[in-house]
Amino acid sequence: MQKETITILGCGWLGLPLAQTLVKEGYSVKGSTTREEKLEVLQDAGVEPYLVRLEPEVTGDDVVAFLQSDILVVNIPPTRRDDIVEYHIEQFSSLIDALGQSPVRSVLMVSSTSVYPSLNREVTEEDAVDPESPSGQALLLVEEMMMQESGFQTTVLRFGGLVGYDRNPEKYLPALTALTNPDQPMNLIHRDDCIKIISEIIRLQQWGEVFNACSPNHILRRDYYGRAADAAGVPRLPLATSAEPAPFKVVNSDKLVNALGYSFLHPDPVAQKG
Repeated sequence: MQKETITILGCGWLGLPLAQTLVKEGYSVKGSTTREEKLEVLQDAGVEPYLVRLEPEVTGDDVVAFLQSDILVVNIPPTRRDDIVEYHIEQFSSLIDALGQSPVRSVLMVSSTSVYPSLNREVTEEDAVDPESPSGQALLLVEEMMMQESGFQTTVLRFGGLVGYDRNPEKYLPALTALTNPDQPMNLIHRDDCIKIISEIIRLQQWGEVFNACSPNHILRRDYYGRAADAAGVPRLPLATSAEPAPFKVVNSDKLVNALGYSFLHPDPVAQKG
């Protein structure tokens, strides 16, 4: 049986290796970039390349052809700007309009655990209320927009902090003089797991769902940066003290694990390089 055609909106640090993986799995993949010089990179990866931008209207080489797919993966984080919430809503309103003229019936939206406030406890998918950051507010609003659409089914995937490969704490050590909130647990996920989870959602047709996706080992900030200092051969950062404990959240991914029968490739996402 012929596999579906998949369009990936946003082939960056996560989207490009995702596209490469899906091509290897036998899917026909279209991918977008906002940079002309990256079109050849996509082509070389076996991806049909498109120059597409959301500014906030969807524009590009041939948006109609780009969206001629069965499945759309949306991997567009909120743009850092003063009107971040309004602008992100405008971006997704334009995308929804374009999808109304397309054959896409399944959408996977990459979101973030920033939709959760720090409740000083474990949080599940139902706890996304009143995000603290503007980016979290923007994401939660567009999640709701996408889920309410009847022309296609959306699955929202809320990733923790993305790590792996060139994203490691050693890069950030030189800019730090002391470590704040050292006992705060972290919610992280390795890029390999991100890609595998997306692939499994597509394979198992898990549409119309909201899933958290964080590795089960919630390392403390002191250990995260301590390991990095040890690996870099530099002294560990002094720990900053505060009168009150830092607020925190521990993101629970049991719903995803149970629905997909998933075992994390990197349960400790910073235990090893790569």
